[in-house]
Amino acid sequence: MMLRAILLLLVLLPVSASGADSLEALLEEVQKQRSQERRENAERLQRFTETRDRQKTLLVEAKSLLAEAQAAGNRLDREASENAGRIRDTGLALETELGDMGELRELLLRSAEWFLKATETSLVSAQIPDRATGVEDLVRTRELPSLDQIEGLWRLQLQEMIEMGRVARFPADIIGSEGESVQAEVTRVGLFGAVSGGSFLRYLPGSGHLIEPRRQPPSRYRDQALKLEQADTGVLPMPIDPTRGELLLQLSQTPDLEERIRQGIDQGGVIGWIILGLGGIGLLIGLGRLWVLGRLDRGIGRQLKDKTPDRLNPLGRILRVYTDNPGVDTETLGLKLDEAILRELPRIRWGLGTLSVLAAIAPLLGLLGTVTGIIETFQAVTVHGTGDPRLMSGGISQALVTTVEGLVVAIPLLLLHSFLSSRSNRIIQVLDEQSAAMVARLAEQQSVPAHG
Repeated sequence: MMLRAILLLLVLLPVSASGADSLEALLEEVQKQRSQERRENAERLQRFTETRDRQKTLLVEAKSLLAEAQAAGNRLDREASENAGRIRDTGLALETELGDMGELRELLLRSAEWFLKATETSLVSAQIPDRATGVEDLVRTRELPSLDQIEGLWRLQLQEMIEMGRVARFPADIIGSEGESVQAEVTRVGLFGAVSGGSFLRYLPGSGHLIEPRRQPPSRYRDQALKLEQADTGVLPMPIDPTRGELLLQLSQTPDLEERIRQGIDQGGVIGWIILGLGGIGLLIGLGRLWVLGRLDRGIGRQLKDKTPDRLNPLGRILRVYTDNPGVDTETLGLKLDEAILRELPRIRWGLGTLSVLAAIAPLLGLLGTVTGIIETFQAVTVHGTGDPRLMSGGISQALVTTVEGLVVAIPLLLLHSFLSSRSNRIIQVLDEQSAAMVARLAEQQSVPAHG
């Protein structure tokens, strides 16, 4: 502030040098500013002093609270140690008082816990809900069980044994395969199975509901279940699930043939589609050739019974060569018949080579898909590691599915090719036999005049 006053004096001095009044006014202004600065410094010093005193007071209070908290903590530690000692002494005294009753109580509680878990998964609980309430109280208690609680456990076990060998009917809410809830009559076969309307049911212990799985056992088992529901008396066969629903659960999770085919198509990728496309082409060719060879076989059979040549079948066309050349010698006739048979061979064997090639290509494409899937698996392992098996499942699935698709396509094509090849060979054999018979007949006719 002093520096500012001097600078102000230097600035104003040339302007106000002409009069003494201006200097006196300037001096008074400087003195006022110095007084004001002194007051501000005094006030600032007072505030600093008050803040310092207040912080000292707060520090003293914090130290006092810390000491009180430490004292309370030490007191609680002593009380906890004393309580632990009392609990230990009380427990020893209780064990001494109980004696053998303590071991009997532990044995009873373990038996009750085991039976309570078995009751929760039992089909009887679907018919009689909340029947194990007394056993739950017995398991939760920390005191010696009362006589009523022990009798309740005994009665529940006796009820379970009786219901194990009983076929019972009762109404219940059933959750259908589409998620709808319906009221229907349920037939329970002991603890091992429940059916309704010929459909097998599963019991969900957590919710206490009976559900109808989407996939059911084969029809012969459902027919037996339906007969049992409709019967009043007598002895009837009935399939049961000794695992209490686990086999039915596995059956519901196992894909059927249609789902397996759909999964194979989805997982096979482009190579799988190519294999299936080649298999479809081979199947069409095979069925077409099967129809053509069957028609030729029937035409040759009719021609064998009719001596008039028919141009609509191979044997008729070969007979036509024989009838159109009555005056030729046996060697020329044989050559003409061989030529006619050679003309028929492409029509008879058409498509067999394509079937053979397709049957050979399909396993090779399956092998290509296997190699591709293994490469993808290794790439996934390289990038993501082996921590998550789901990352490798896609490549492994493609590797296995394409191999299966290649074999599934190749095996029927090989069988179809073998069948068609044997059938075409049989037709060609008939043509060769008839051709040889014609030559022999001509040779016999030409030899008769020579002997005469």
